[in-house]
Parts: sequence; structure tokens; C-alpha cells
Amino acid sequence: MIAIGFIGTLVALLVGMSLFGAGPGSGMIGELLMLAGLFALFFGMGIHVGAALGVLGLLVGLAYSDRPFWLFLGQTVWSPSSSFVLVAVPLFLLMGEVLLRAGLSEKLYRALNLWLDRLPGGLLHTNIAASGVFSAISGSSVATAATMGSVALPFFQGRGYDPRMVLGSLAAGGALGNLIPPGITFIIYGLITETSVGALYLAAVGPSLLVVLLFTAVILVRAKAAPRAAEPVPLRDKLRALKDLGPTAALILLVLGTIYGGLATPTESAALGVVGAIAFAALDGRLSLRMLNQCAEATARNTALLGLILFGAYVLNYVFTALGVPQALAALVSGLPLPPWGIMLLIIGFYLALGTFMEGFSMIITTIPVVFPVVMALGYDPVWFGVVVVMLVEIALISPPDGTVLYVLQGMRRDGGPITDVFAGVLPFMAVYILAIILLMLAPGVALWLPAVAG
Repeated sequence: MIAIGFIGTLVALLVGMSLFGAGPGSGMIGELLMLAGLFALFFGMGIHVGAALGVLGLLVGLAYSDRPFWLFLGQTVWSPSSSFVLVAVPLFLLMGEVLLRAGLSEKLYRALNLWLDRLPGGLLHTNIAASGVFSAISGSSVATAATMGSVALPFFQGRGYDPRMVLGSLAAGGALGNLIPPGITFIIYGLITETSVGALYLAAVGPSLLVVLLFTAVILVRAKAAPRAAEPVPLRDKLRALKDLGPTAALILLVLGTIYGGLATPTESAALGVVGAIAFAALDGRLSLRMLNQCAEATARNTALLGLILFGAYVLNYVFTALGVPQALAALVSGLPLPPWGIMLLIIGFYLALGTFMEGFSMIITTIPVVFPVVMALGYDPVWFGVVVVMLVEIALISPPDGTVLYVLQGMRRDGGPITDVFAGVLPFMAVYILAIILLMLAPGVALWLPAVAG
């Protein structure tokens, strides 16, 4: 799927350049199309994404480079593997695993439900709010969707909610996992483009609030299909439930407060978050060696999969950069007789198309090294584009028919319903997510005002 996505972007750019008379020479077009055919054949064999990327990088280098690039492969792979920033990824994954197994996520959902269940839309608002809060400590969309799905779905049994809206709101809430700081995708984007992760986190605050408000608006518009709680909850019960929000609020303050306050780097704050999550699990009586072992195994497995993809992509990107492909495309696209916003709309359209059949994390690793120089040549801010591309990755995670979050939620259902329920339920939320990107293009200050104030 990565190859198909990359091919789609590459071929679309080449065709557009050719139509406007700005394309490369016929020799370069032929070579790139031949590479596209090789990619399609290679990935069609079903080889693991990370291994396929690395081997493809070697094949491309041997075919088109007259330099002994293999002498530099060790250093190429060592660079991301030894990055201090990248250490934050397994730490955030570990923190999410501890929170899930310690039962803190269930307490979070129950407490928010007492405050939101009487609103028009009822529990659907709880899905968005709980997912948004959990996103602020998990950093992963898939982890957020899996955690909130496992906690929330039992609450809806026998309550008369439309299953499409239930699943759609959970998928939309899961999509917030990477957008709301401390999203893992921002760390990968910052590593690849050498952009400040702290600035990216600051820039994501405004768009995150915008997306949450739009999701809430969707639920309010369709509130007639969602029942409310039969009886209001006494205020004393609501106030008593606030103590269940304490651990989550403390972790958010610990992780994001130290980042925004300049007291710790994202990696250091992630380590503090792990220590805090373990401490709360111990206070709740859920800490055990077996639980820690399960958390460590799940974290190691997910980190190894992400690391293999990242290393393979670095090998392929290194060869492409050595051959001058990103630079050539940047120069050619900048010469198109279109305004910068027109080319940016094309790039956004390409990402939306890729998201329908391509996994988001792989998409950003594979395409950013090619697309980023083009965006910089157009004069756009790298921090602003980082927020936009993470939002596009989030849309990819909830885009039928290949959105990862959709299949995670479908796998948690116990009613045996078709996956088309998930597809139909998420479409309104996808539409307003795309609207949020358009608003961000019209008003980039939504993302850039906080970094400017903090800087």
C-alpha cells in the first residue's frame, strides 16, 4: 500500500507537470515510471512494509547510483535509532499500556459520563471528551481508539443509541490521538524534517480545539437520534466523580505542563509520564509484575514494528535524496503556473486519496521526504505544514475502506454487525475534519499564534 500511495503522488505530480509544460525530461519520466512499476510489483508480493522499504532502497541505489551508497547505510540507520527525540515513542506507548491495564481509562470515561450524559447527544459527547483527554496522555490514535472502544462500547448496550453514531464518534475520538499533544506522529515529522517538536505541540493546540468543537457540532446536529439519561445525576455524585479524573489530570499536567513550561523535552516528559502512570497504578492496587510484563511486551512489539518501518524508510529516503529526486520535484513543482495555495490543495488532495487505502504512519514516513521540499519551496511554514499533515494522517486512519481505527473498533464489537456501520458512522466526522483543514488554510494563525506567542 505504501508503494501505491507513493506512486499515486509521484505520478500525479509528473502528470500535472507535463500538462503545464513544467515536467522533467522524458528520460527522467521514464525512469520514475519504471520505478513505480517496480514498487507496485514488489509490494504486491506482500512483503512486510519495513523490509520492503529497505530492500527497495538498495535496489534503487544499485540501479541508479554510481556512488558506493552502501558504505553509508549503517550511519543512515544509526541516525534515527540513536535519536534522543525518538525515545519518546516507546515511552508514550508504555504509558498508554499502563493506563489501560491499570483501569484508569475506565474511571476517566465513567467520570466524564456523569457530567455529559444529559447533554443532547448523551454518551456520544463522552466518547469525544474521553478520547480527547486520553489522547493528551497516550500520543497514539490506534491506542486511543482501542482503549476508549473497549471501555465505551459496553456502556451503550441496551440504551437505544444508533450503532453507526456510536462507532463513528469513537472513531472520530480515536483520530484525535495523534493530533492532540503529545502525538507520536509529530515526533516522527519533527525527526524527518528537523522541525522543533515543542513548536509542533504548541501549534497543535488551536487545531485540536477546533476539531473537537466540530465533532461536538456533528453530535448536536444529530442529537435527535441519541437518547439522554432518564434521570439527572445529583451534583454531589458528579463532584464525587471528579476524584476519578485526578490521575488523568495530573498526568496531563505532568507531561504537557513540563513541555510547555520549558522544564523538560518531549522525551523527558514521556519518561515522567511513565513514572506517573506506574505510581497511580500502584496507588490503585493494580500494579504487579505480571501487568508490567504485559505492558513491556506490548510496547516492545509495537516499537519494533514502527522502528523497522522507520529504518527501511530512511534507507529509501537516503537513496532518493542522493539521487536528487526530492530536490528535482521541488524545483519543478515551484515552477508550475499555479499559485502556492493551488499546489497545496493538490498536495492535500493527494494525501486524502492516499488515506483511503494507505496506513497513516507509513504514509508520513514515505512521502514527507519528497513532499516537504516542495512545500518549503512554495514558502509555507514547516510548523504549519506539520499540523496539516498530521491532520491528514488522522483522516487516513478513519478513511474507509482501509482506515486502521475503523478495523480496531470493528474487532471490538460483540453484536456481530457489519463493518459498513463503522464506515457510515464516521463519514460526517471525516467531512468536518476536512473542513477543519480548509479553515486552517484560510486562517493559518489558528496553528501559528501560540508558537509565536511562546517564542
